[in-house]
Amino acid sequence: MNLRRISTLLALVMLLPLSSANAAPIYVFPVAGCEVNYARAHHDYAATDILAKAGCKFVAPINGVVDEVNRTDSWSGKTNLGIDRGGLYVSIIGEDGVRYYGSHLRTIPASIQPGVVVKAGRLLGGIGSTGSARGTAPHLHFGISWPTPPQTWWVRRGEVLPWKYLDAWKAGKDLSPVKEVNARKLKVGEIPPVPKK
Repeated sequence: MNLRRISTLLALVMLLPLSSANAAPIYVFPVAGCEVNYARAHHDYAATDILAKAGCKFVAPINGVVDEVNRTDSWSGKTNLGIDRGGLYVSIIGEDGVRYYGSHLRTIPASIQPGVVVKAGRLLGGIGSTGSARGTAPHLHFGISWPTPPQTWWVRRGEVLPWKYLDAWKAGKDLSPVKEVNARKLKVGEIPPVPKK
């Protein structure tokens, strides 16, 4: 286990006093203060694109710890490498043990760094069109998965369909993806094979 993973786990342990042992996690919709639209379909894997105006706030959907931050847009249409498609992105590991990922950001606050403890609703970035979203309407690519080692982009981008959770959180309901995430991980393995696309 690398040092970054150890520090993330320690930060998660530090989150425990934020809620009582019997309290369920509190979830919030990951885009704050803007009109949004999202479809019930996404390419060939489980994720969704939340359409919103450029600069709208991507916020932490749950208390957690910042896992990964990428501030460099390395995507090229010539190579279209999967690892680069997200452009600018942030992922957090929620207090529920689930990873929440948002990409195609145009900005990320300097205070958002791996290992930083965040509360639900904290600003993680501004919605944009970086990575493979260049030339498209601004949107937040939102994925739900389990924590994996760095560079495992095919899991990070999304492993469970997020729409029922987004619908619930938008309505102010606490619907947890933990069971579905754990079931998917059991089915495909912690690090499934890299997709061909």
